[in-house]
This record gives sequence, structure tokens and C-alpha cells, in this order.
Amino acid sequence: MPASHATVPTASAGRYLQQLCKHWSHKFAVEFTPEHGVIPFDATRRCTLDASPEHLALRIDAADDATLERTQGVVIDHLKRFAFREELGEVRWERAG
Repeated sequence: MPASHATVPTASAGRYLQQLCKHWSHKFAVEFTPEHGVIPFDATRRCTLDASPEHLALRIDAADDATLERTQGVVIDHLKRFAFREELGEVRWERAG
């Protein structure tokens, strides 16, 4: 199963993690705390989030490369909407080993 991860520098990581998780909790069985969250989009696709005082770490696992890339875009688009007061810059995804 392909996976990727990204680290987004921000002092508001916990707030963004909670906003993303709450947003998708209406459709999916999301589990989260202020520091860690899991969004299971479906049986073959999920996003794991970890917040620290300096950054938000994201990991996406998906069934195939196309789904992985699509999910990366969806997650970052939502994150940037929630972080509209802050310039997050370009988010660089790296393939997990």
C-alpha cells in the first residue's frame, strides 16, 4: 500500500489538526486528540495527523498511487482553507519507505 508524509511548519498545528478531524467526523469514524488524529476515509485510504508546537505532520496511506495523490491534494486544500490567515507555503510530500 503506497504511503506519503509531509511536515507543515506552523505554531497552530493542534488547532488545524482538530479542525480537519472535526470537519471529516461528520462523514467518517474519525478519532482525535489535540496532538494526534486518524481520518479513515475508507477501508483503503486514511490520513494520520500529529501536532507538535512547531509543525503538523501528515501521513496518507492509500490503495494505489492515483488515490494517494488525490488524497494528498484534498487534505492540503482543506488545511489551507482552515489556515487562511497563515501562509503555509508549498507542502512537499515524500513517499514513505
